[in-house]
Amino acid sequence: MQADLDARDLVLLAPVADGVLRLTLNRPQALNALDRALTGALEAALDRVAAMDDVRVLLVCGQGRAFCAGNDIKEMQSLTSGDDAQALATRHAVLMDRFARLPQVTLGVIDGHALGGGLMLAVAQDLRIASDRARLGLPEVTLGFNPGYGIARFLDVAGGAHGRDLLLSGRVIHASEALRMGLVNRVVAPPTLEASALKWAGEIAASPREGLAATKEIVAAIRAGKAGREPEAYGAALRTSEAARARIRAFSEGQRRPPA
Repeated sequence: MQADLDARDLVLLAPVADGVLRLTLNRPQALNALDRALTGALEAALDRVAAMDDVRVLLVCGQGRAFCAGNDIKEMQSLTSGDDAQALATRHAVLMDRFARLPQVTLGVIDGHALGGGLMLAVAQDLRIASDRARLGLPEVTLGFNPGYGIARFLDVAGGAHGRDLLLSGRVIHASEALRMGLVNRVVAPPTLEASALKWAGEIAASPREGLAATKEIVAAIRAGKAGREPEAYGAALRTSEAARARIRAFSEGQRRPPA
């Protein structure tokens, strides 16, 4: 870890709108590369986010010129054995899975490079918006090894020929090509990225938290090969969610806007 950054400063959490929280990787001097210190700071930050009942959407951003340049190559050189490398990759895999288990909808905001583990971090989010100067790729194969985690999730997002292309070629693509592949959901001009992400997050955050969290759980279960149990979740919402009942009542009474 850089001497000028305390562990608490490596990941910044800040509320930016009603129900919306921003998480920022704050290691810009290293293009937000994932080393052990930043990984630990992310783990601690997600513990805090998971307990925030008033947050419905989490924006995941990178400070400076990159979203995240991937695993820290300098730290990789210091790994003394294959077992050390495997243990660190396993830790990163667990970290990425934690985003899917958050009750909040997560939205990756990609500016600059998202490479290797940085692209896997972006793909770990529920949704992704990128600036048209973003560059995305999985260059691991060009260095002689495979991505250490996240391939199954990556193929869910950019499956078939597209996913195999990026995995096996190691090429870095422009945001516009990532959009055509379905790797990102939206691409906007760099000056509008922050405002566009915040607007999208606000639209999502306008929905009750219970429905958003339940839908995330169903998607995660289906991806894991389990039953989504949609009818049970639907019934539970109508039995227990005051917000859902209030909105159904308002809709039946012809109100255009749902109650807050």
